[in-house]
Amino acid sequence: MSDPRRALGAQGEDRAARYLERRGWRIEDRNVRSGGVEMDIVASRGATVAFVEVKTRSSSRHGPGFLAVDERKQARIITGAQSWLQKNKTRRFRRVRFDVITCHKSGAPGETWRVDHWPNAFDLT
Repeated sequence: MSDPRRALGAQGEDRAARYLERRGWRIEDRNVRSGGVEMDIVASRGATVAFVEVKTRSSSRHGPGFLAVDERKQARIITGAQSWLQKNKTRRFRRVRFDVITCHKSGAPGETWRVDHWPNAFDLT
């Protein structure tokens, strides 16, 4: 990947997926397009499916990553989720939720990462 921002984003998504897997989530899809929307991670655990938006930062210059998931972005994710659920209707999920995971890579030697998870960050309303 020649674009450093894309490479950083991909690293953050890898971290987020591993974070979820360590907590018992199964990754159903990554970077999937559905309903004209790209969703970062679709994960399931039991009867719950989570549509997870991942925001990765290397500095706080642009503010916390979760602030980038504004109402407009939320509406797009919901549209994509509805389309994904329609295409995967043979899977019977009783609960749907929308999570945000932020990954922050420090500039310090050793490249430490901080992963923060906001389950149920927003809903259909």
